[in-house]
Amino acid sequence: MVFDVYKVLNLFPKDEQYNLISQIKRASISIPTNIAEGCGRETQKELIRFLYISSGSAHELDYLFLISTELNFISKGNQYFC
Repeated sequence: MVFDVYKVLNLFPKDEQYNLISQIKRASISIPTNIAEGCGRETQKELIRFLYISSGSAHELDYLFLISTELNFISKGNQYFC
């Protein structure tokens, strides 16, 4: 998923490099990173906590792609659209 996100970000205007692009990159990387970190924790309770954090990042990414679609940076028909 992270690789697809990076591919679709090439379609964005360059002036979004430090705004929307940066935020989307952080959210997309945060999802698998928190899952991996949670798997390395001692207890199931800690794993669940990190899964909730990942879920929050997934919702954030969903919203950022909604904004990107409304701004016509990407379209729902794009082959990389998540």
